[in-house]
Amino acid sequence: MSNNVEEKILHGTTTVGIKATDGVVLCADMRASAGYFIANNNTMKIQKIEQHVGLTLAGGVADAQNIVDVLRYHANLHRIQNQEPIPVNSLARLTSLMFHQNRGYPFIADILVGGVDAKGPALFNIDMFGSVENKNYVTTGSGSPVAYGLLEEEYNKDLTLEDAKVVALRAVKAAITRNIGTGDGINVALVDKNGFRLLTEEQKKAERAALTTAKFMWNFLSGVALKHKLPLECAA
Repeated sequence: MSNNVEEKILHGTTTVGIKATDGVVLCADMRASAGYFIANNNTMKIQKIEQHVGLTLAGGVADAQNIVDVLRYHANLHRIQNQEPIPVNSLARLTSLMFHQNRGYPFIADILVGGVDAKGPALFNIDMFGSVENKNYVTTGSGSPVAYGLLEEEYNKDLTLEDAKVVALRAVKAAITRNIGTGDGINVALVDKNGFRLLTEEQKKAERAALTTAKFMWNFLSGVALKHKLPLECAA
C-alpha cells in the first residue's frame, strides 16, 4: 500500500470514541479538507446506524457514505428478520468484511463503531485493511497523536458517560489546537440504554463553557499551589 493512500486516510480529521461504564461517546471535529484547502467547515462525521449504535468516519466521503448505507440496510434487515437489534460486534464484523472484500480497491476510510446492546457498551475500530479491534478508547485521523496524549492521561475504566463526554471533548479540542486538519467545531453523540442522541448546539455551547471554566480554575489553583510551594494535587 502506498504512503499516498495512508496519508489520505489520516489527513484532515479527528474522531474519538470512549467506552464508559454506562454507554459510549462518539466525538468528531467538523472540518473537511482537501490538501491545504478547507472544503467544508460543517461536516457531520458521526452517523446513526440504528437507535442503539452509531459510528464515526475518517477518510473519503464517498466510501464512508457507502459503508453507512450498507450497515443501515443490514441493521434494519436483522431487526425485521430476528425481531431484535443487531449486536454491535456483528456490525463491526460486517464492516471488516466489507473492507476485506475490497482490499484490491480499498475503501479510504477508518471507522469507529460504538453502541450498547444486550452485552453492554461496546466500541470497535475498523481500519482500511479490515482489522477489527475492541477498544476502551480510540482516536483516528490526523489529529489522533494529539488526542491520544490526552486520552491516555485521563481515561480510566470507571468513567461514567458524562465523564467520558468531557474527556472526549477535551481530546478533540486539543487536536483542533495543534492539528491543521482538525477544526471548525465539534459534534458529540452519546449512546446508552436510552439510545443514540446527538448533542444540540445549546448543549455543546454549555459543554464548551464548562470546559473553559474548568481550565480557568485549574490554571488559577495551580498558580496558587506553585506560589505557596504546595503539591499540585492540592489544586485538583
